Amino acid sequence: MKPTDISRPDYFHKVVDCQWACPAHTPVPEYIRLIAAGRYSDAYMVNWKSNVFPGILGRTCDRPCEPACRRVRVENEPVAICRLKRVAADFKDDIRDRLPKPATVKNGKRIALVGGGPASLTVARDLAPLGYHCVIFDQDPNPGGMIRTQIPRFRLPESIIDEECDYILNLGIEFCGSKRIDSLKALLAEGWDAVFVGCGAPRGRDLEIPGRKEAAANVHIGIDWLSSVSFGHINKIGKRVIVLGGGNTAMDCCRSSRRLGGEDVKVIVRSGFQEMKASPWEKEDAMHEDIPILNFLVPKELTHENGRLTGVLFEKVKAEYDAKGRRNLVPTGEPDQHFPCDDVLVAVGQENAFPWIERDIGIEFDKWNMPKVDPQTMASTHPRVFFGGDSAFGPKNIIWAVAHGHDAALSIDKLCSGGDLNDRPLPMVEIVSQKMGLHEWSYDNDIAPDRRYRVPLRDKVVALRDIKTEVELGYDPDLALKEAHRCLNCDVQTVFTSSLCIECDACVDICPMDCITFTENGEEADLRTRLRAPAKNLTQDLYVANDLKTGRVMVKDEDVCLHCGLCAERCPTGAWDMQKYLIDLTHANDKCQVAARSAA
Repeated sequence: MKPTDISRPDYFHKVVDCQWACPAHTPVPEYIRLIAAGRYSDAYMVNWKSNVFPGILGRTCDRPCEPACRRVRVENEPVAICRLKRVAADFKDDIRDRLPKPATVKNGKRIALVGGGPASLTVARDLAPLGYHCVIFDQDPNPGGMIRTQIPRFRLPESIIDEECDYILNLGIEFCGSKRIDSLKALLAEGWDAVFVGCGAPRGRDLEIPGRKEAAANVHIGIDWLSSVSFGHINKIGKRVIVLGGGNTAMDCCRSSRRLGGEDVKVIVRSGFQEMKASPWEKEDAMHEDIPILNFLVPKELTHENGRLTGVLFEKVKAEYDAKGRRNLVPTGEPDQHFPCDDVLVAVGQENAFPWIERDIGIEFDKWNMPKVDPQTMASTHPRVFFGGDSAFGPKNIIWAVAHGHDAALSIDKLCSGGDLNDRPLPMVEIVSQKMGLHEWSYDNDIAPDRRYRVPLRDKVVALRDIKTEVELGYDPDLALKEAHRCLNCDVQTVFTSSLCIECDACVDICPMDCITFTENGEEADLRTRLRAPAKNLTQDLYVANDLKTGRVMVKDEDVCLHCGLCAERCPTGAWDMQKYLIDLTHANDKCQVAARSAA
């Protein structure tokens, strides 16, 4: 194997598993250290730069960072990254003076943004300080999109939505609420320099089964029902409720039903419990509120009497897998099961609806009736139209919408300045030694043995009494400090200097994970089998350094390294060093960024 080029910006970025897994690439260990130091406002600003909505995401994020957390190498539970983000939002000072100011001079470019959700707000936030005149159009009266309409208040108070949307709109962005766009062709004819489509996936899938039309009065589409609840148009539901679907929308529907009069609320899913799309913690929260989840039941018929819904008839199925591992649900032959109910909420998925986009304006659609969008630039086949969020690639989550918004804003800025959309500037990278003395570091490298700390919840009786009462109370500063100490500081990298190494094997002896090996070089497949601990995870790199005096190579398996720093403390010559790696991804507002920059 060739020596590892650690100057490549993405090499150590990939090793910071949580940041690499985050679509917006938030520097997680950096802000967790700031929280541990009580610097909540600084931690908030680190988040605000990358993920835009720290207070909102600290309560609602799907947490792609947490399954990637290196803490799961040594125990089951990752660091509570998402809830620590909320800590920064809850305990920050007034940070308005630290935000960008509205541009004093406009650059003459006008950008229309369709939809007021997280993708559009991110685009506008990045572009407005540069002098762009950004106008957001939304059919609802207030900004936020699905953040406001589909996430229940007991998970996300409206005050948090207002606060973080206002931070963006106060940058000089024009918001046109209660303004529905019915024709993209007409919008383009108004002479906008670019149009960003961030209208989400506004249509919930329906079920076409016998009895659907006859029982229509008590059968509700989940996302539409949640919107009506959010706007106060619906404030009650029947005592017996069945929620069909296994995603997070279904979890919000069932928990909202419990607060609006549902006494017997069930979630019924066609898949197995483990295959449900809902996040594990969402399922846990639903069951905590006495909502059973019944699996492997496929709805066959909505039963009714004199136009009134009486229940749902289900067929029992089981999962069978073919030779390629593909799952099929087949009937078990057991008798059908009937569950009586007063209302049914259908939460079996969402899909995009683009009746307002004409098919003769240069935007190509695929066989699923989705626009063809470049996943790097977010550009459509029309030179002035960009997509992001759920409207680009179907339903995902808020943090993906933010990532799309950053990419689209950079593309729009390049379009309007005559640049190449595919020229994506490399990020700014800093890598700095943390050495203060031979065995002394500028960061806390003690590994806390503590298990994950649970976030305190409001008493269930109180929580179920009011749909606007927030259930999670969040960490207090003491619990936040304890949870922050569980972070392994994965952005503090082990950096090896071959010329200083005397091959004494002290680092090999002290490593608690057996991740360092001195051996003869070879092809990667062969080398992976000859390490002290075989490196089976091919998604993580091997750190290889040569030019050792014996002709051997040093190989470190990045997959199992805990960044504990014991190798650097033990090394008698300083061949190992702990260096903090910080990557600052390029956004549209980073005018100071150069075209290429590395860690070297």
